[in-house]
Amino acid sequence: MPEQATERTVINAPLDRCYEVAADIERYPEWAADVKEAEVLERDSDGRPVTVAFRTAAMGRSTSYTLAYDHSEAPGRLSWTLEEGDVTRVLDGCYEFTPVADDPTSTEVAYTLEVDLVVPLPGFVKRRAETKILRTALPELKARVESLTTA
Repeated sequence: MPEQATERTVINAPLDRCYEVAADIERYPEWAADVKEAEVLERDSDGRPVTVAFRTAAMGRSTSYTLAYDHSEAPGRLSWTLEEGDVTRVLDGCYEFTPVADDPTSTEVAYTLEVDLVVPLPGFVKRRAETKILRTALPELKARVESLTTA
């Protein structure tokens, strides 16, 4: 059964900038430590990645999967669903971007991820992997956006 978790953070950058960095998926290997390759297989009419093949580090090994991205609610939301994966049955999620009410130069970002693996693992191992993904994805996005915003 898939498990879902959500983490939130505030990024010191406007909503559009946060979305722009998150949607620049082919650059993930430059700043997301576990992403080794991100190959865009298909783009929409606006040039945004729609289908992306990934190779990532996971629990001491390499894993491959393909995600389908949905930009229909941009720039407030970027979501994805798993098309195929070698060890994942479900790897669906989204970034939701909300302007901070009293600070137009900051954005609250919620990262939600639903994961189910093909190979059954003890609950504590799955939770540790999910926690690692959630606890690194947002800080890495935040660091990337803020470094580009102040540059």
